[in-house]
Amino acid sequence: MAEQSRGEQRIGLLNGVAAYGMWGLVPLFWPLLKPAGAVEILAHRMVWSLAVVAVALLVVRRWGWARELLRQPRRLGLVAFAAAVITVNWGLYIWAVNTGHVVEASLGYFINPLVTIAIGVLLLKERLRPVQWAAVGIGFAAVLVLSIGYGRPPWISLVLAFSFATYGLVKKKVNLGGVESLAAETAIQFLPALAFLLWLTSQGDSTFSTEGPGHAALLAATGLVTAAPLVCFGAAAIRVPLSTLGLLQYLAPVFQFLLGIFYFHEAMPPERWAGFALVWLALTLLTWDAWRAVRRSRPRPLTESALAEGVGERLPSRERV
Repeated sequence: MAEQSRGEQRIGLLNGVAAYGMWGLVPLFWPLLKPAGAVEILAHRMVWSLAVVAVALLVVRRWGWARELLRQPRRLGLVAFAAAVITVNWGLYIWAVNTGHVVEASLGYFINPLVTIAIGVLLLKERLRPVQWAAVGIGFAAVLVLSIGYGRPPWISLVLAFSFATYGLVKKKVNLGGVESLAAETAIQFLPALAFLLWLTSQGDSTFSTEGPGHAALLAATGLVTAAPLVCFGAAAIRVPLSTLGLLQYLAPVFQFLLGIFYFHEAMPPERWAGFALVWLALTLLTWDAWRAVRRSRPRPLTESALAEGVGERLPSRERV
């Protein structure tokens, strides 16, 4: 059983690395879809993502989960909530990238681990170590510094961070596989998205049929671009702790930040560097603390005192000496 659990966590870890690696490079894709607007791109993501996962489910022949889900209103409600939250995340991120806010969007995923930890404390009653508390405090200070630097709260970053952290929490409670979860969410999104695209076409404002076959193919590819990392993330979210997901999240914002500066040539005045430096300090503390915790959790030699301590831990509290 322990070996099986370790195998599941290993699968989750690999899926998490793949998911965040793909998300880190996705800012290169959204500008290719111009002149389509963010809402049109978002609607195509919903429609084509369902098409991709439907094909995947046909291949693996897994449909029994759908009947079970429909018989559980609470889980179905959680799926609907997850679909709404990820819709906000998708739409805002597309808009941010295509309007020159790649660096600010990357900040959202830098502070995501801190938000994930905060949610773990507030909702899951997880206990933090002192270094983790310090990291959360430094992250809060970073947001204040960046608010001064931007002349406003970094709302894009905050909405992206809180929406995706909430999405991860809900996915953990729903406990569906990656493909199944994405299928359920996009099935909920499908009809409103399709209705919007049909309305856009009737108004003569759709770019799908007016910008050539290459543009149409890129819009259709949003399904694959969306489904691949989300399937990996879904598989990771149900197999590894929220704290581990927080560590893996570093990959995506690093790539996004570098793309924002060196590829999209976005400005980085000194006060923004100061804010980002505080965020990186907080993340460094989290990484160091996690590494230290892993080292401490390694099995110790089975000495007499360790054996006695282990026996004591297994006894109900009222039976301890």
